[in-house]
Amino acid sequence: MDGITDIRLLLAVLAPLAGAAAVMATGKRPNVRETMSFLSAVTLFGLVASLAPQVLAGKTLVYRVCELLPGLSVGLRADALSMVFALAASFLWILTVFYSAGYMRGLQEHAQTRFNVCFALALFGAIGCALADNLFTLYLFYEVVSVCTYPLVAHHQDEESYAGAQKYLVYLASTAKALILPAMALIYALTGSLDFAHNIRDGILPAAVGGPIVTGLYICCLLGFAKNGVMPFHSWLPSAMVAPTPVSALLHAVAVVKVGVFSTVRVMLFVFGTVRMADLNLGLPTAYFVSFTIVTASIIALSKDNLKARLAYSTVSQLSYVILGVALLKPAGIEGGLVHIANHAFAKITLFFCAGAIYVATHKKNISEMSGLGRSMPVTFGAFAIASLSMIGAPPVAGFVTKWHLLVGAMDAGSLAILAVLITSTLLNVAYFAPVVYQAFFGQPPAGDHHHHHEAPLAMVIPLSITAIISVVIGIYPDFFMQFIKAVVL
Repeated sequence: MDGITDIRLLLAVLAPLAGAAAVMATGKRPNVRETMSFLSAVTLFGLVASLAPQVLAGKTLVYRVCELLPGLSVGLRADALSMVFALAASFLWILTVFYSAGYMRGLQEHAQTRFNVCFALALFGAIGCALADNLFTLYLFYEVVSVCTYPLVAHHQDEESYAGAQKYLVYLASTAKALILPAMALIYALTGSLDFAHNIRDGILPAAVGGPIVTGLYICCLLGFAKNGVMPFHSWLPSAMVAPTPVSALLHAVAVVKVGVFSTVRVMLFVFGTVRMADLNLGLPTAYFVSFTIVTASIIALSKDNLKARLAYSTVSQLSYVILGVALLKPAGIEGGLVHIANHAFAKITLFFCAGAIYVATHKKNISEMSGLGRSMPVTFGAFAIASLSMIGAPPVAGFVTKWHLLVGAMDAGSLAILAVLITSTLLNVAYFAPVVYQAFFGQPPAGDHHHHHEAPLAMVIPLSITAIISVVIGIYPDFFMQFIKAVVL
């Protein structure tokens, strides 16, 4: 573990854990409970943000918690890649605290204390993954996220939610234990260490390790981190939509799926390395493999009338952009894939915030029931439109930055097939997002719907407005996250 020892890493990981304890202690006083959630979220973001200047100066910050065996430790690291995920997740937690309060109180949901505790614990796991210094630490926090989000998915405690939560946990736990654990053990046996490499070129596997073994380990890691939503291990994600909308936002934007793709690309770049992947021709085949997910999930999204289900399959598709970009093994592609971790987070959390606001204000879940709602909920559907443009990849929203770099990366890699996939997926994005926005603003309300709808509570509308605005800002001024991404690539 080389770098500057900094206890702020440990404090950042412990902040949401302390927040969970504070929420539990103040559970009978809702206002105090939400204040504790907010303070822990602000503390976490402050700690993470305070690391950014040193990381941008080219320094790597580390903190070793304990060493179990030589080369096997629980350790933390702040480098350029970890900052992209940690900054986005910690900032969005602040907004989600406000949004959740409006949603849960608006619907008078039960078990709000348990909900907030598990929410904080999920962020504990996510930040632990973001700051993990080695594969062992990454795996530990990856499992923490799985366990702590189970009660959130099962929150409604009915037959549907229990079934969805069981599927969620079985998929994620079984793939991790069946694929990641054996791969991790073999990597340790081959190298004597699970510490990540210090750059994306070299990896940690000795040159003497044969190609078939490296390829097998690579496949285990690609499929084992099933939170990345790659088909065929994706169906847990739509099933988890039985959860309350703030949980869906957490799953799709802040914690769970981002933990999946972050873990996948962290291992691709800092365990296997771009040179070894190129030597074994693992790059483009991986891009082709996840291209199936990108296109197929988009086609399925077209068939979904339930808004959250459509957004869920959109997430399945969009996550694979991250992996595809890195798999191109070209600077532009890697930059496009990695920056999509943040770009997708802000846009997708906006979309789910909007879905929740629509449900609280109107109790409507299906797109076919939302005709004309845009005229009575202009802020919500305006934010939805902005986030949809980001998902499509249209300027000047953040998703355009992603698509541009991915297209350049595909051309640099000389792959017309990947170029065709990106164009096709963009057209499919338009096909399943544009009708929602068009019907909301220009459609006629369903026959018999004479209710005068209005915007959801401000506690929900303000966060979704902020995330939509930020999507535009980082589309016009992408340098904030791109400076970290370029540090990873260079």
